[in-house]
Amino acid sequence: MNIPADLKYTKDHEWCKVDGDTLTIGITDFAQSELGDIVFVEVETEGEELDKEEVFGTIEAVKTVSDLFMPVSGEVIEFNEELEASPEVVNSDPYGEGWMIKVKVSDQSDLDDLLDSAAYKDLIG
Repeated sequence: MNIPADLKYTKDHEWCKVDGDTLTIGITDFAQSELGDIVFVEVETEGEELDKEEVFGTIEAVKTVSDLFMPVSGEVIEFNEELEASPEVVNSDPYGEGWMIKVKVSDQSDLDDLLDSAAYKDLIG
């Protein structure tokens, strides 16, 4: 299982790359392997201010649909539009080309609640 040490994680299996007050967010390698073949990613919250734990979109696999949760409060400033044509890239490159959204963080203290790679490894066993 690939769990990069330079990223932060949530209990809902999202990863976050922190770059100043901007976060790039996607789902973890563990999450994509549990979901199976990703067939659709829907994010209709671009330009919206959302609270921590709010749903920012959904991800659909062959057998299930799952909500995607905001790890922090902030404004969704960008959606990875490549996923509209090629959602399967989430399976092949979850930490790279398979990123989902970029968020401008409104409360930096939210970052303190994110897990480091060791804590995320413990979470998934």
